[in-house]
Amino acid sequence: MTVRSRGVAVLPNLVTASCLREPANAVRWSLAAREETPIPTAARPVAVVVRHGETEWSNAGRHTGRTNLPLNAAGRADAAALAARLAGLPAALILCSPRLRAAQTAEIAGYAGRAEITDDLAEWDYGDYEGMTTAQIHAIRPDWSLWRDGAPGGESPEQIGDRADRVVRRLVDAPGDVLIFAHGHLLRVLAATWLGLPPAEGRLLALSAGSLSVLGWERETPVLRLWNDVAHISAAPPLR
Repeated sequence: MTVRSRGVAVLPNLVTASCLREPANAVRWSLAAREETPIPTAARPVAVVVRHGETEWSNAGRHTGRTNLPLNAAGRADAAALAARLAGLPAALILCSPRLRAAQTAEIAGYAGRAEITDDLAEWDYGDYEGMTTAQIHAIRPDWSLWRDGAPGGESPEQIGDRADRVVRRLVDAPGDVLIFAHGHLLRVLAATWLGLPPAEGRLLALSAGSLSVLGWERETPVLRLWNDVAHISAAPPLR
């Protein structure tokens, strides 16, 4: 049975959904040169990506980059719900942001001590805008867009795109499925990069706290197999 969440078809049992994988008789994507090279595995690996659970700042809409906040009570509940959803996922590689909120999500979800920490998965560095809401930023800079302008004293879209490039290289070379615990803006850039789009196109991919997504394939083409699924948190997510 197929369930629909936020307008995207999702599979109730993620870990046994073999249709998320494509046969290896086609080719895989080389990010560096867009070259087509054979995949020497029986199935094309997918990447299951998890945005960390809620924090006090994410709930308030404050930009949270370097600030190392823990999950709040709702965020811990998000992570516990993920544990049931991810149970038994046979990940060949588990990657996690160095930030506490992502590490706590991984731990509560059942992956304590199993994840490789990588700085490439840290959230966008918001620089001078750290801790501010978009409304507060627009009060001093009305035309500002993170996706176009980046953050003064922090990262540009190109800089976070470089980090996403390195992560994608690891995904396409992984010996099996990959599980990632990271952050909203970083994962949106990662998804855009996976699709071969510029980092700024991540603006089109809204992502909720505690959500689960899958970067996969349709034959030789990188696609989003699942995006912003929160069925484990809410059986009936809002349409708006």
